[in-house]
Amino acid sequence: MYLIALLGNCTILFIIKTEPSLHEPMYYFLSMLSLSDMGLSFSSLPTMLRIFLFKASEISANACFAQQFFIHGFTALESSVLLVMSFDRFLAIHNPLRYSSILTTLRVAQIGIVCFFKSFLLVLPFPFTLRMLTYCKKRQLSHSYCLHQDVMKLACSDNQIDVIYGFFGALCIMVDFMLIAMSYILILKTLLGTASRKEQLKALNTCVSHICAVIIFYLPIINLAIVHRFVQHVSPLFNVCMANVLLLVPPLMNPIVYCVKTRQIRVKVVAKLCQKKIY
Repeated sequence: MYLIALLGNCTILFIIKTEPSLHEPMYYFLSMLSLSDMGLSFSSLPTMLRIFLFKASEISANACFAQQFFIHGFTALESSVLLVMSFDRFLAIHNPLRYSSILTTLRVAQIGIVCFFKSFLLVLPFPFTLRMLTYCKKRQLSHSYCLHQDVMKLACSDNQIDVIYGFFGALCIMVDFMLIAMSYILILKTLLGTASRKEQLKALNTCVSHICAVIIFYLPIINLAIVHRFVQHVSPLFNVCMANVLLLVPPLMNPIVYCVKTRQIRVKVVAKLCQKKIY
């Protein structure tokens, strides 16, 4: 799964970089999504491979704190990028004539930088607040990698600050999800008010890949957050499976979905493969 995710996201980045016709805001944002997917994969890869290939389940406290920082940081970044992509689709459908003038290359770069700093500043307190806690003798994590909500449960001291700030971080991601939902409500309102049925289907078809990416990303997060905070008695196997799905499936599926559903990328990928076959 890691190899396929790496190959798929590198393919997306390569195609967008080498094809001038894809140098548009929509594909720049897709590049950001691929980069956040790769960051998410590389953040969990060290402990995942050590556990499943070498049965080495130990991890130092500092490495654990660093890992959860990057995992939560890239998760927040992917959420921000998905939000920006929904705004991109709304702008392209609601105001197509001004689309290129509003989302210039410089503005897209600025949006990407803001998303990056916003995401990692949001999770920056996590490692520091976790270091301040006193941990019990039994230090066994539930997952194959370090999560903030999993690590803080091992503390014997008061972890109220971590609980509150962790809830705030989860709330920020849920706000992104609600804004994405709102953008699609506005898209539907725009389409129903102005376009013909054929134009409506054509416009919605450009959103299918993004909708799939949103479902693939947010569904495991919502399930895992509900289980961690509200469900007391649940099979440990369910927690482990959902946690692995959270970090393995989006980086794996996003490039597949975009290659299959986005005609421009699919055509370029096939052209590159055929060109290599000829040579």
